[in-house]
Amino acid sequence: MQRREFNQLLNDILEPHTIKDFCPNGLQIEGKNEIKTIVTGVTASQALIDAAIEKKADAILVHHGYFWKGESQPIIGMKKRRIGALLAHDINLFAYHLPLDIHPVIGNNAQLANLLDIEIETGLEPVTNSVAMKGRLKTPLTGSEFANKIAKVLNREPLRSVVRDEKINTIALCTGGGQGYIDLAAEQGVDAYLTGEASEQTIHSSREQNIDFFAAGHHATERYGIKALGELLAKEHGFDVSFIDIDNPV
Repeated sequence: MQRREFNQLLNDILEPHTIKDFCPNGLQIEGKNEIKTIVTGVTASQALIDAAIEKKADAILVHHGYFWKGESQPIIGMKKRRIGALLAHDINLFAYHLPLDIHPVIGNNAQLANLLDIEIETGLEPVTNSVAMKGRLKTPLTGSEFANKIAKVLNREPLRSVVRDEKINTIALCTGGGQGYIDLAAEQGVDAYLTGEASEQTIHSSREQNIDFFAAGHHATERYGIKALGELLAKEHGFDVSFIDIDNPV
């Protein structure tokens, strides 16, 4: 498929025009025009680029790309090495941030909810494209039981703040660095909040507002949207797609 056609295909699937983001979504680094072989991963790190070069990929498709608002603009050091490697090997870089978080089927929230048997019911924010979602556990669990389930499914022990004696029925979630939504979740009376990261004040919010909290890792909670997108491209459009998980403990 030609690069422009591929970019349009991704935009049709993820609809980046529907949400305001912190980075450009879509094609970020231009490479070869014909795209057949794709490597997917969470972040466009040097390790992922090196793996794509080894696989002779035509394109890399990630959740965390480049050119974030507020970052240093000079292309030097780490940024120069990454972009230089992409240009030297004529590899396209496509990145989708919030559009991949919120997609109702292949998005990070939807995929994580499916893995943990959470039924998403609505957005947590009072907007059309809420980044955080809320719903309920298909089978109510105690906080300890839910933490154990997270550890088993994601292969990572979550940071937890279990402050309630009752089982968790209702739950809100936002993959990645969504810890700031805990207060909104508490305001809406949900039993628990799940995200990727925690800040110092997050635990106080959990304790003082009587809401169980789980931080399961930024990387660990955001592996599954980009993987699902790659699987869709392979199944429905015939691309040769490899998901490469560059482990990250954060």
